[in-house]
Amino acid sequence: QVQLVESGGGLVQAGGSLRLSCAASGSIFRVNVMGWYRQAPGKQRDLVAFISIGGTTNYVDSVKGRFTISRDNAKNTMYLQMNSLKPEDTAVYYCNAVRPVARVSWGQGTQVTVSS
Repeated sequence: QVQLVESGGGLVQAGGSLRLSCAASGSIFRVNVMGWYRQAPGKQRDLVAFISIGGTTNYVDSVKGRFTISRDNAKNTMYLQMNSLKPEDTAVYYCNAVRPVARVSWGQGTQVTVSS
């Protein structure tokens, strides 16, 4: 069974940067559009960025120009470079396939906390 492991979160001041990593135990990256999701306390889990197999990227408006998603299919790893962080970016960040039928079990996520 494919497992997803997110890492790289932490506590950072507003304006700071973090780089998240998502490692998969299987071949999920090579065959799927992959995304980064986040879930703030009391809110639903939302997709914030996704990347196609060929590397085409898309972002929600709230993170455009600040976040950069990338992937290394050979390493089964995906990244999210987050710059100019804001308190409203505080959430647990997860990775998974974008298509619901392609998703695997959610990992533990990685906590990102941005202080003002």
